[in-house]
Amino acid sequence: MNIENLEAFVYVVHFNSFNKAADALFLSQPSISARIQTLERELDVKLFLREGKNFSLTEKGKQFLPFAQQILQSYRKGKQQLRREQTTLHELRIGCTASVSAYIMPELLPTLKQLNPELQIKLLTAPSETILEKVLQKEIDLGLVRNISHPLIDSVLFYEDPIRLYVYQGHRFIELHPSTLDEIGGEKLVFFECGSLDWMKLHSLFETLQRQPVIDLNIDNHETAKKCIAKGMGIGFLPDLCARKEVRDQQLFPIDIPALASLSLRTNIITLKGEGGELRNRFLELIGHVRHSTEVESNLSMHQ
Repeated sequence: MNIENLEAFVYVVHFNSFNKAADALFLSQPSISARIQTLERELDVKLFLREGKNFSLTEKGKQFLPFAQQILQSYRKGKQQLRREQTTLHELRIGCTASVSAYIMPELLPTLKQLNPELQIKLLTAPSETILEKVLQKEIDLGLVRNISHPLIDSVLFYEDPIRLYVYQGHRFIELHPSTLDEIGGEKLVFFECGSLDWMKLHSLFETLQRQPVIDLNIDNHETAKKCIAKGMGIGFLPDLCARKEVRDQQLFPIDIPALASLSLRTNIITLKGEGGELRNRFLELIGHVRHSTEVESNLSMHQ
């Protein structure tokens, strides 16, 4: 029996859709249908009742589903066991988003190389969806992306980057810190938009204000956004990591507003389900080392 046919069956049930199952497996819808039909011939039963575009599991399909899921799980565990024999990492292929590549990887890579001097590292920068596809196709070993889900992926929180308000040198908020979002009403904003859920929450918060901020510039690049803020073109909201150098150089000044305390950009580690536990643990330990050294450096600079 072909594992791919079982996989197609489990995916169709999981997504309750032939089209969505096809998208998840990077196949055409006819290919998914063909695999299901082959499986039905092999089992000599009908797994689905089809009524036009609608379908449902037959009683035989319901009975077979837990066995199909168990077979797939056992198959993946078997592959994982075989790979455990390779205890030494010689090459690590990492995919990450642009912000992770710019601000997290330069901190991680020196420590990673120090702990693993013989390790060869390949780094790919791409959008989260592309990284997910490459993990699924085994073109990379792990990804550092925004929070996304997929039935064949294990996803674990890696880093949480607070979103804060930043102002330029000489702005009145440096001396008179606003305590509520209402106090930024009427201010000119340089708005960095990265499309994450927390940026949408920020837009929702603006809509509750009596006077909404004036978004003079809407920019999809954090480097451009923070330089425009530093030039005095407006104030803006940025992830903490991308503004650290400018804060040290006193070009940007962070302003804490209680209403924004829960907003952050979340970076997750993604690996193939059941296959990346050791890699994930190494990276989680690594971010702990880097976070500790960064906090020490920050404390030292504050006392100079």
